[in-house]
Amino acid sequence: MPVHWTISHPSRLVVAVAKDEVTVEDIEQYFAGVTTEGAMGYRKIFEIAATPLALSPRQLQALGERIVLYARHGQVGPLAIVAASAEGFAQAQLFAGAATAGRPLRIFRELHTARRWLDDQDTAAQ
Repeated sequence: MPVHWTISHPSRLVVAVAKDEVTVEDIEQYFAGVTTEGAMGYRKIFEIAATPLALSPRQLQALGERIVLYARHGQVGPLAIVAASAEGFAQAQLFAGAATAGRPLRIFRELHTARRWLDDQDTAAQ
């Protein structure tokens, strides 16, 4: 499984790491897993620092649009995307541009900076 994630219900935090080549189906499995566990409203870190993404701009846009649909049916929490490579950063920007869900979303180059920002986000639902 190219996308591995853990959910901390006490911390209201999801940490996902993408390894190997990631497909749309892998991201959809992640969405389904987080939703099933009742964690869509939690703060999230999604690290794509060490993975080649096999997603086209259209696929990234479609995934972003799916987040908009999730937001219409419930809360989506703040998201910090960690993308160390230039390619990963550009793909994260495409996704972020389509995932306009009225929630904080930022893209970072380093995990510790992303975590610090995410820890500062308002988690009023806690």
